[in-house]
Formats: sequence, C-alpha cells, structure tokens
Amino acid sequence: MKALIFGSSGQDGYYLKKILINEGIEVIGVSRSEGNFIGDIKDYNSVYNLVNNYKPDYIFNFAAVSSTDHKYIFENHETISTGTLNLLEAVKNTSPNSKIFISGSALQFKNEGLPIDEEMPFDSKDAYSISRIQSIYACRYYRAKFGLKIYIGYLFNHDSCLRAENHLNQKIVRFVQNIKSDNVSKLKIGNVNIKKEFGFALDITKAIWLLINQDKYFECVIGTGEAYSVKNWLEICFESRGEKWENYIETDENFVTGYEILVSNPSKIVSLGWHPEHDIHRLAHLMLNNLIE
Repeated sequence: MKALIFGSSGQDGYYLKKILINEGIEVIGVSRSEGNFIGDIKDYNSVYNLVNNYKPDYIFNFAAVSSTDHKYIFENHETISTGTLNLLEAVKNTSPNSKIFISGSALQFKNEGLPIDEEMPFDSKDAYSISRIQSIYACRYYRAKFGLKIYIGYLFNHDSCLRAENHLNQKIVRFVQNIKSDNVSKLKIGNVNIKKEFGFALDITKAIWLLINQDKYFECVIGTGEAYSVKNWLEICFESRGEKWENYIETDENFVTGYEILVSNPSKIVSLGWHPEHDIHRLAHLMLNNLIE
C-alpha cells in the first residue's frame, strides 16, 4: 500500500509518516522543502503526475501557510484552495479509489465562545479561513458529484517540539529553554487570558488515521475538548525551570485577537474510539525537553 503526504515536512506530516510506516505503508512525502519528492501542490501538473504515477491508497493534504495575516491571502488561496482543487481533480481523473484526507481548521467556524462541532456554520473572518472554507466546499462537491472518498478533519490547536518557532507556544518554550542565557531579556506576547486547546500532534494524527479508515463520518472536529489559557501555559513552562513568568513576559496592549476562547466538541471522533493520550503538562514536558516521542 502507498500513501502520499502533501506538506510532509510539518509536524503533522512527521507523526503521520511514523504511523503509516508502522502499518507497513510506503510513504511518499511531498514538500517544497524536503521529502522523497520535491513537489508543489499549487502546480496541477505536478500533482497530477504524482497521483497518476503512484495511484496511492491514501492521500493526506497538510499543505498550508499557517498564518491568518492578510498579506498571505494570495499564497493561502494558491496553496489551500487551488491546491485542494488540484488534488481532487487529479484523483478524479487518475485514481478515483484513493482515500483522501483534507485538513480543515478550527478558525473557519463561527465562534460564539462555545465548544465547536461539525454543525457550526463557517465564518470567513480572516484570510486563512477564506481559503479553508473554499477548500471544504470543493471537497463536498467532489464527494457528492463524483463519489470520491474524501475525509475532512477540522484540526484544533496542537503542538510538538517540531512546531515552527513563529507559533506562540513554541516561542514561549524556546524562551524558557534559554532563560539562563545572558542575552535573554523580555518576551512580548499578546493577551495571556486567551483560551485554546493544547493538543499533541501525535494524538491528532492518530485521530486522522482513525477517521480515514471508517465510513460512518466524513467530517470530524479533531481536538482535545479542553481549553487552557496562555497564562496556564506560561505558568507550567516557567515553573518547570523554577521561574515566575511575570518576571519575563510583557504583554502587547495593541494586540488584537480573533477570539477569547477556541475549544472543540470532539464527540464524533471520540465515538469512533479516539481519545487524546497527552495533556497540557505532558505536552509542555515533551516540548521543553525536545522529545519527539
């Protein structure tokens, strides 16, 4: 059996690859930066040739620009919206029996401060969400009209020591790791009272693997269902080094957030037998000690 992973160089691609190899599946990683094949999901011919040549049993699409900043609106559109369309059209034309997983995001839903499930309406409140929503409607169209086996996982916040340093949780971890260095001063961040989930990437990819191997649900919210504040994360990380976060953190009064709380209702994926195995404390331990697991 074969699997294509688009966006294989990220943390989700890394952990999913471990799961697939353990299942005896040949993995073809597709990334603009690294992998078995250097490809670009934005290019239809490249995607077509990959799908046509490998006829994979599974295809996973994690390719994205993980930023809501408006300056990335065209790159988000090309990578997420057009990239998804390229993939679905290539599968329709060359490998219609492939099972496809497409990443969705917690950010694309209307957020009223309550746990979010699959029935919550979409809300295009930023440049990232627009592209995600477009890609989901494309998936629903190809599933309904052509019968493609498309699964969508709406992923809530999750991390690992492989997370890029521009992400807040990792930025805090890196700061704490270097707290004894002479060049460490203050770290400026936004609102420490914002609440979100602190999932572990391995747990999330296990849920993805479970989702794509059943036929009861085709769209599932994937998250821990437990929200903690950024302040909680600061306390756990700094206390692990015997420090108080208040001595090192400055808050940016001009920082504007898109939400006060972002938490999932993962009842569907839980009903399939999945549950997260790592809590926020275990996640902090792994990241602070650079443990991949």
